[in-house]
Amino acid sequence: MSRIYHVAVTGNDAWEGSGERPFRTISKAADLAEAGDRVVVHEGVYREWVKPRHRGKSEVSRIVFEAAEGQKVVIKGSERIRSWERAGGTVWKCVLPNTFFGAYNPYKEALFGDWFVEPADASLHTGEVYLNGKSFYEARTLQEVEHPVKRIRGYGSPWTEESEMILEPEQTIYQWYCESDQENTTIYANFQGADPNEEVTEINVRKCCFYPEVPGINY
Repeated sequence: MSRIYHVAVTGNDAWEGSGERPFRTISKAADLAEAGDRVVVHEGVYREWVKPRHRGKSEVSRIVFEAAEGQKVVIKGSERIRSWERAGGTVWKCVLPNTFFGAYNPYKEALFGDWFVEPADASLHTGEVYLNGKSFYEARTLQEVEHPVKRIRGYGSPWTEESEMILEPEQTIYQWYCESDQENTTIYANFQGADPNEEVTEINVRKCCFYPEVPGINY
């Protein structure tokens, strides 16, 4: 018999997942949902990596994850940070223990691949800093964060032999830089006068938002 599980930010994972007593996380529902079941997620922001455990059976016997009708649901791989300290001028820093990230630290994880060709002298990471939903640019050095230069053009594909216009050049002065050792990760960011502890400031934390850890989980 098919079941419907409900999830809400006001819920509790110790409850049964009904409309009156919903789960708190989508992950809890994903652990239980089997072929033919539906997971109805109610309005809110869910900061988690959802890893479905079971698979559907066919096009007509799926596991369905859906937002409640007329409600906005957002799953984020980021966390809001409110522990920024002023490092000087408009630059702030936060120091986080590496245990905060668990097995995946995006500020230690470097981008690579044949598609990643520019800038050739940079070691960029899968981490990111966001201020009120706007992403920053990763800098090569802390000095670049302290003295950002507005950019009009970015890096284009090398085979085109042309650079690309940056759509929002005013955003390029919002830059960040990170340093990691065996115990801590330190992130520096230039917020251009904004107080990151008062605004919605987020950083990447999770590798995925919705993706199974084992192969063969489909439908």
